[in-house]
Amino acid sequence: MVIVVTGLVGLDKKSYLKKACDYAGLQDKEVLLCNVGDMMYAEAPDIAPGKILDIPLKRLHSLRRSVFKDVIAKAKKVPNLIVNTHATFRWRHGLFPAVDFDQMRQLDAGMYICLIDGVAALHGRLLSEHASEHTLKDLIVWREEEIIGTEMLCKGINEQTPFYCLARGGTEATIEAFYRLLFEPKIKRAYLSFPMTVVADLEDVKKEISEFRQSMKKHFTCFDPGDLEEAFLPRLALEAAENGKDSLEISAGGKTVRLNLDQIRQIERDIYSQTYARDFLLIDQAEMIISFIPTLPDGRAAISSGVERELQHAHEAAKDVYVIWPAKQSPSVFVTQTATKLFDNTKNALEFFNKKKLIRP
Repeated sequence: MVIVVTGLVGLDKKSYLKKACDYAGLQDKEVLLCNVGDMMYAEAPDIAPGKILDIPLKRLHSLRRSVFKDVIAKAKKVPNLIVNTHATFRWRHGLFPAVDFDQMRQLDAGMYICLIDGVAALHGRLLSEHASEHTLKDLIVWREEEIIGTEMLCKGINEQTPFYCLARGGTEATIEAFYRLLFEPKIKRAYLSFPMTVVADLEDVKKEISEFRQSMKKHFTCFDPGDLEEAFLPRLALEAAENGKDSLEISAGGKTVRLNLDQIRQIERDIYSQTYARDFLLIDQAEMIISFIPTLPDGRAAISSGVERELQHAHEAAKDVYVIWPAKQSPSVFVTQTATKLFDNTKNALEFFNKKKLIRP
C-alpha cells in the first residue's frame, strides 16, 4: 500500500515518520519511507539547504516531477511505501501546489494522512531548525491550507480513498494510532471527548482525564483533541498582559517557546474557529465518540457546552455515542438523548466494549 503523508513545515515529519516505520518494523511490517524534500536536494546538489523554494518555479516543477517519477517506480517494488510530501507550498512565490495530479494518479495511494500540530510547537521548531520568517497567523493559515489542500487532493484523485487528519502530539500513542490506521483497519476509530477549559486549573481532574485517554488508546485508534490543544493561549496571553508582559513562555514540542502577546491576540478568533471545525472533522473520520465527563470537587459533573456540541454532532452523524458519567448529578436531556449508552465509570465502559467485541480481548 502507498500512503501519502502531508503537513506544513515545522512538523518535523521526517523524524516522526521514521519512528512510525521503525514501529511498523517491530510488527514485522516492511515500510519504505520516501522523503520527497531530501530526494529533491539529492538530485540537485547545487541547491543550498533550505533554499529549494527560492529557485525558479519552472526548475522546481521539473525537479519535483523527476523525484516523483522515482517514487512511483519504488512503489511498484515494495509492499508498503510512505510518501512524505506537502500538499501546498506558500513562499515568496505565493501559494502553489506541491504535487501534480497526473503523477498522484499513477501513484494510486491507498490512504492520505495530513499531520498537524499546535502553533506553539510549530513556532518553536521553525525558530530552532529553519530560517523561514513567519508569524503565528502565518502558521495557523498554512495549517488550514494544508488540511484542505490534502483533502481536495485525495478526493480529486479518488473519492473512495480514506483521508485522515492526525495530530502529531508529543507521545508515542500517536505513532501507534498512525500504525493502526495503516495496518489495523479493523480496530475501531474513536474520537475522545472531554472538557478542557473548565478543568484547566484542577490537577486531580486533569489526571483522571489523562488516565481515561491512555486507557482508550490501548484499545482504539483514537483521535484525541488533547494532542493539539491551543485554546488556552488567549487566556494565558490575557493573564500575561495584566502582569505587564508583552510575551509569554510555554512548554511545547519538548522545549520552552516564547510567544508574542500581540500575535496571540491576532489569532484568537482563528484558534476558536479552527478548533470548532477540526474537532468536528475528527468526529466525522471516527466510527464512534467516547466522552468522559469527570466530577468537579463540588460534586457537579464537569460538562461543557463544547462537549455537548460534540455529542450532538456525533449523534447527528449517526455515530455511536458512549458517555462515561461518574457524577451523582443526573445528566441533562442533551446528553441522554444523544448517548447510545451511559456508564458510571471507565471500567464498566471497557467491559461493555469487550462484551460487544468492539475491542480486542
